[in-house]
Amino acid sequence: MTQQVKAERVRLNRDRVLLAAVELADTIGIDGLSMRRLAQELHVVPMALYKHVSDKEDLLDGMVEVIIREIDPPQANAEWKTAVRYRVLAARRALQRHAWARQAIESRTKPTTAVLDYQESFAGLFLSGKFSPDLAHHAMHALGGRMWGFTQELFDSSASQPAEAAPQPDPEAQAAMFAQMAQRYPNIVTIATATPHDPDSVVGHGCDDQFEFEFALDVLLDGFDRLHREGWSSAEAKRRRD
Repeated sequence: MTQQVKAERVRLNRDRVLLAAVELADTIGIDGLSMRRLAQELHVVPMALYKHVSDKEDLLDGMVEVIIREIDPPQANAEWKTAVRYRVLAARRALQRHAWARQAIESRTKPTTAVLDYQESFAGLFLSGKFSPDLAHHAMHALGGRMWGFTQELFDSSASQPAEAAPQPDPEAQAAMFAQMAQRYPNIVTIATATPHDPDSVVGHGCDDQFEFEFALDVLLDGFDRLHREGWSSAEAKRRRD
């Protein structure tokens, strides 16, 4: 038994820790997940995990990265609407395999490289579809959580909490940050800098909350109106899909 435990410890790495955490969360949820509980699952002492993840927040960041890797890559050579729809539904399939994933994604306060890479590819779908950066910016806001395969529930208790005011960024520091980001995330930077910003926004740092809310509402209402005029029915839509 001792030799088996030692062998397990030798093979431990970050990927194995993250995959084990995902499997454990699938069983007990992330509220029940702890470093101690994960260590028991891997047959190691808790301190052994800290060589691969710094704390539970780092663990959750890594678990979100695992989920992102499960999302099918964008379709090659597809027109923008098909590509966006495919990407959203692929994300939804990934999240449906892990009931805790939405909670983990919504709890992240700082975007990781994997999250930014995903958003970069998503922004690129709109820009490659010849959207103006301004329209792409607002389209991304209108999609909101749908980008990740979920929608925010009405009167979600977490959404009702007032957002903590973020410190005002220094203009020179912000310009330098965008210049650095543009090297890896040109689509994100193109969209983020396309529209004047409100520093007190909660939907996205510097974005106009009321405008984004009304934009998404109008997009949905326009779509409802088009379907109404076309005599749309869910039965017919499902028949065509099948």
